[in-house]
Amino acid sequence: MTSPITSPTTLSVLNGEPRVITVGAELLGEALDRQAVPRRRVDWRPPLPGTAAALAAALTDPCRERANEIAVGRMLAARPRLVGVRPAREALGLEPGTFFHAGPPITWERASGPLRGALIGAMLFEGLAATPEEAGARLASGAGITLDSCHHHGAVGPMAGLVSPSMWMLEVVDAEHGGTAYCSLNEGLGKVLRYGAYGPEVIDRLRWMGEVLGPVLAATLERTGPIDLRTLIAQALQMGDELHNRNRAATSLLLRELAPAVVEAAPGHAAEVLRFVNGNDHFFLNAGMAAAKVSADAARGVPGSSLVVAMARNGTDFGIQVSGLGDRWFTGPAGVPDGLYLGGYGPGDANPDIGDSTITETTGLGGFAMAAAPAIVRFVGGDVSDAVAATTSMYEITLAEHPAYQIPGLGFRGTPVGIDVTLVARTGLLPVVNTGIAGRVAGTGQVGAGLVSPPAEAFTSALQALTDG
Repeated sequence: MTSPITSPTTLSVLNGEPRVITVGAELLGEALDRQAVPRRRVDWRPPLPGTAAALAAALTDPCRERANEIAVGRMLAARPRLVGVRPAREALGLEPGTFFHAGPPITWERASGPLRGALIGAMLFEGLAATPEEAGARLASGAGITLDSCHHHGAVGPMAGLVSPSMWMLEVVDAEHGGTAYCSLNEGLGKVLRYGAYGPEVIDRLRWMGEVLGPVLAATLERTGPIDLRTLIAQALQMGDELHNRNRAATSLLLRELAPAVVEAAPGHAAEVLRFVNGNDHFFLNAGMAAAKVSADAARGVPGSSLVVAMARNGTDFGIQVSGLGDRWFTGPAGVPDGLYLGGYGPGDANPDIGDSTITETTGLGGFAMAAAPAIVRFVGGDVSDAVAATTSMYEITLAEHPAYQIPGLGFRGTPVGIDVTLVARTGLLPVVNTGIAGRVAGTGQVGAGLVSPPAEAFTSALQALTDG
């Protein structure tokens, strides 16, 4: 039996090592600091409630670690290339009356204001209704209308994410695995369809995009050939973007790639096209989303893997998909972002979170890369230390660090990538998402930007499904 005088605890005290370990109770820890009592702080959080049995089963599964290595390895190896721009009717086989939207599947009855507004606008744009009232009535009846999730068709869309047959889509191919993903063209800021606005200026802009912007970009990419989006994103991160709410550097880099070929391909439209792209700092967002989608899709379908391959919101529900669980959605209520508001808007005007743009966080960008973009805090709130803390906390719930997407302010450490539902449940940490805020009333448009947390039940239900086999 060890003598009390020579026990390890006593020796640590005699050696001047910390004599108190504090876990979680920081108020008590600070009191010890004021008394100059040496202590060692252990950062520990309890697992999410009700997950103990599922966590025990998942963490002792002998196949899970290897499955996750394969899945995240595929995600990291993806090499997205922008190869073309095509109408959705051609790229996705969309028929009149069929619309794809952001987030998990939803019906008109449960759709939020921004999604309803975007659907009304798409009906007007496609000539399926003459007035907003007629469009709303037809959508409510469901006659000749089909709604489905963009994610079910290899596509993503920001905010409402509405895709209709006449809209032009960016086409991105994974040169490593051969997958393809699509995303609509970015409309710019102000009152736009993706935020649920559908006034005449919105429809006129969409028509110009279909008649001029889309065809010009298609002809441009025929001249440039494939554009390496992985390299472009890596450069933009080192220039202050995080590739979700800040895309200024990425848009500038893309414009440099496209501009000469735009002039060659369409000299009569070059000025208006280049002026439109140059005036829209978020133009690259949609290309980045398609790059993230094709990278995440490469990691799908690995049996036993607990890697998240999609996070998406439809303005009502927040849903995730997991590599080892096929196309099943695990959902919870979408939260209202906490952030900064435009003009006279406030939290009462905000719709719950909406959009497929969380595919950026799914692949290590956006909220996960905020430490690379300290200026983002001027848009979403907080201060620079909050941005750094957000990124560093995400290393605790991810499986890897991206070899190409690096953060200068963290010593060129790779961004945290590969959300693991078991790590989310074990740590109680939820993914950090930065996002635009849509007005809850159809037709309002954007009212602000901020941060939001996904619902914990989306991750706990996915974990349970993994362990139920």
